[in-house]
Amino acid sequence: MNIVSFLKSQFLCHLFISYVFIGSGLIVNFIQLFTLLIWPFNKQLYRRINCRLSYCISSQLVMLLEWWSGTDCTLYTNLENYTKYGKETAIVILNHNFEIDFLCGWNFCERFGVLGSSKVLAKKELSYVPVIGWMWYFLEIVFCKRKWEEDRNTVIQGLHNLRDYPEHFWFLIHCEGTRFTEKKHIISMQVAEAKGLPKLKHHLLPRTKGFAITVQSLRNVVSAVYDSTLNFRNNENPTLLGVLNGKKYHADLYVRNIFWNPNVYITVVWHRKRRKKYLFTQRIPLEEIPEDEKECASWLHKLYQEKDAFQEEYYKAGVYPGTAIVPPRRPWSLLNWLFWASILSFPLFKYVASMISSGSYLTLAIFALLMVIVSMVVRKMIGVTEIGRGSTYGNNENKRKQA
Repeated sequence: MNIVSFLKSQFLCHLFISYVFIGSGLIVNFIQLFTLLIWPFNKQLYRRINCRLSYCISSQLVMLLEWWSGTDCTLYTNLENYTKYGKETAIVILNHNFEIDFLCGWNFCERFGVLGSSKVLAKKELSYVPVIGWMWYFLEIVFCKRKWEEDRNTVIQGLHNLRDYPEHFWFLIHCEGTRFTEKKHIISMQVAEAKGLPKLKHHLLPRTKGFAITVQSLRNVVSAVYDSTLNFRNNENPTLLGVLNGKKYHADLYVRNIFWNPNVYITVVWHRKRRKKYLFTQRIPLEEIPEDEKECASWLHKLYQEKDAFQEEYYKAGVYPGTAIVPPRRPWSLLNWLFWASILSFPLFKYVASMISSGSYLTLAIFALLMVIVSMVVRKMIGVTEIGRGSTYGNNENKRKQA
């Protein structure tokens, strides 16, 4: 282990990163609060400002993945579609198999300049969480209680509010609703069998209602759906703690584009004997794209059957179809972190210096207590991402009710 790797694994470094993230996040949240004064006079200006302010927070997490851990992310797609990324509003369907898949989704957004405006469908409880949750509130993220009877009208209204958004945004959605585990997979496949649906090997049964409503509400605003499937090479099992420790991972992201305008649906057919890859493009008229919820549900189930087949091929061949591209890192996430670190370092070091010079046992005890509290907060934040502590949503009777 070299000196850089050693330093990255030290808890004091983790504390400083957490201090910068929490400190800068609270400052940004405070500024966002005052931007509410702009809303009545110029809603679009309010939105543009909050896209930039939100970037100050979310890009720090992307910085950890890109610059701190140095994780590689190879994109598999075709060059024609690649040129459109970041230049249109899109719905991004992501698989939910890894602890850091949300971070890789944000990294995908960052590489194409839409991280600040990216949207998700999040749990209502998160809107009360300082820094990330408050950032999402000002960014007009769509929140839900995961009770569809109560959520439907709220979700529809939240999505309709985004129809006049002044900037391109990507709406990231995990249609499976919860992270993949073997226990959840068994229950999910029992539901699939009961509903007469083909079983999936590498995914949970997708929850179709939220996706259908998203498609209906953002039609004529969204240009395309990006069907994105994430995997890590060499059976790597990435964790947020590993990223924080500076461990480098190797991610492969396969993106298929499903266009509503000009209505092109792209799929890939593998020649199983020669292992060659053929790109099959079929034009689907707009009127054939499902608008009805039930038809859209069938369409999504078919999509996940195809995603499952691609996963199976990846495990066999070790590579996705399409052209392998490594989008260049943008410097802004690193520069943003360095900016906040330089600003917040002065009061921190000044306080530490005064504490040491005072020699007061009480002051030292308070400082030690603060370190313990910060440590607990950091571990709690990391624990939220751990698969073993993931949501139990879908493990019980709610699973039987999924669409």
